[in-house]
Amino acid sequence: MPMVNLTPKEIIDYWFSARIKQHWFSSVLELDDEIRDSYATVWEKAAAGDLDGWADHPDGSLALIIILDQFPLNMFRGEAKCFSTESKVIDVARHAIDRSFDERLPREQLAFLFMPFMHSERLEDQDLAVSLYRQYNLEANISFAEHHQGIVRRFERFPHRNAILGRESTADEISYLASDGAFKG
Repeated sequence: MPMVNLTPKEIIDYWFSARIKQHWFSSVLELDDEIRDSYATVWEKAAAGDLDGWADHPDGSLALIIILDQFPLNMFRGEAKCFSTESKVIDVARHAIDRSFDERLPREQLAFLFMPFMHSERLEDQDLAVSLYRQYNLEANISFAEHHQGIVRRFERFPHRNAILGRESTADEISYLASDGAFKG
């Protein structure tokens, strides 16, 4: 059943629940379906700007980031649409940092506040992600941020997105994607 009149707290409570935490960085079809069935309408509202007022508060900013950055990766896994709100979510994250919301949120939530920068294909966003994860000593995320940064520094994009986005891969990208150390999303 779609949930349309949610509060930021309800989004945060859902995302940081023990049940969901265990699946944050894994591909679980049932979770993808649950998020799509429950939150697609909320994502559409957020993507259209109907929830922009949430960005005026720390919890609202974090909830918007979860909706615009994390939910589409589950809801639209393997589709170009999963990246369609990337620009908007980076604006939300930047606004949150500019307003010092990072200083007002619990430490365990900061990794997701900063994650849109790590998901960006712009090197300056990658540099900011690494800087923020280091600044807050979020050790579990620093190496991932540095790895993402290295990929964007080398290729100026994420090669694993090429097929989904209809981009032609270079020979270097094809070689990288065939390697054991390739990041594939």
